[in-house]
Amino acid sequence: MAPAAPAPASAGEKQQRKTVGLAARDASGRLSPLTLTRRSTGDDDVVIKILYCGICHSDLHCMKNEWKNAIYPVVPGHEIAGVVTEVGKNVAKFKAGDKVGVGCIVNSCQSCESCSQGFENHCSAGIFTYNSVDRDGTVTYGGYSGMVVVHERFVVRFPEAMPLDKGAPLLCAGITVYTPMKYHGLDAPGKHVGVLGLGGLGHVAVKFAKAFGLTVTVISSSPGKKQEALERLGADAFVVSSNAEEMKAATGTMDGIINTVSANTPMAPFFGLLKPNGKMILVGLPENPLEIPPFALVVGNKTLAGSNIGGLPDTQEMIDFAAKHGVTADVEVIGADYVNAAMERLAKADVRYRFVIDIGNTLQAMDATE
Repeated sequence: MAPAAPAPASAGEKQQRKTVGLAARDASGRLSPLTLTRRSTGDDDVVIKILYCGICHSDLHCMKNEWKNAIYPVVPGHEIAGVVTEVGKNVAKFKAGDKVGVGCIVNSCQSCESCSQGFENHCSAGIFTYNSVDRDGTVTYGGYSGMVVVHERFVVRFPEAMPLDKGAPLLCAGITVYTPMKYHGLDAPGKHVGVLGLGGLGHVAVKFAKAFGLTVTVISSSPGKKQEALERLGADAFVVSSNAEEMKAATGTMDGIINTVSANTPMAPFFGLLKPNGKMILVGLPENPLEIPPFALVVGNKTLAGSNIGGLPDTQEMIDFAAKHGVTADVEVIGADYVNAAMERLAKADVRYRFVIDIGNTLQAMDATE
């Protein structure tokens, strides 16, 4: 039984909190312990003891300043899972002991058209979980840390059936592939969806697509992933993108493609896999601009669209759907002392399919510096 909600803290009790985080100090991206200060509990805030945090490839990009926007020290992590320890006096949705998660955003204006419609991810004043300037002028620090204080609107409840370690990556990888299926009509049973790329995003896309009742074809440059895709992840077919015969056989068969690839690859062959009126939804982030042959889109009335995570109502819907259908990420749980080695492996795509840091059992044992 979860403990009862604590009484609201008085002004004198609402002290800022010290916690330990793993921070990158420069573009080397190397992480080391750092003492952080979290804000005091506001009336609408939820205080969360972080137990697990997934490692997203965007963490690596930010730590190394590859997007040229790093605010050092950077404490990454936007796939946060943990337990509520305290709530502000206005919080009604959560209580101490609840299993919860925090994804990619921790604040927004909460009043614009996008926010009013539950699309906080499209708010021009949206505040990211780390490496962002919050409304009080402080820099946000992410989930590679012992605890966090978040406005209740941006906290997601974990169903009892959803394990925290395997569920944490769904708060980024999961919502990133769930949303485009939902909003582009690729969630209707019987549709045929291609998943381009079988990595942290792609493997979850396969699982959600099967849970929706779709026919799923994985499209990959790695023939060695065929058995895994078909036998373990449940895909219906596998196409090696460099195999001309396999690509030809799949021409014009797919209602949509979820493109998770972050490398720059020729796009025209993949548009050829779509049926007339088919859609390719881009969720990967290639470093350089894409080259799109106009005829690849115009012939067949095809669509290229993008999708960026999801709002909080969709995120809660996604995690509830995942729990109901047994969708979780395939993870390798690591200790905080292994995180730099994990980043080196991630850069080489040497993970099946998501690293998750065991924050609760391993981070506090590390010595922090100011």
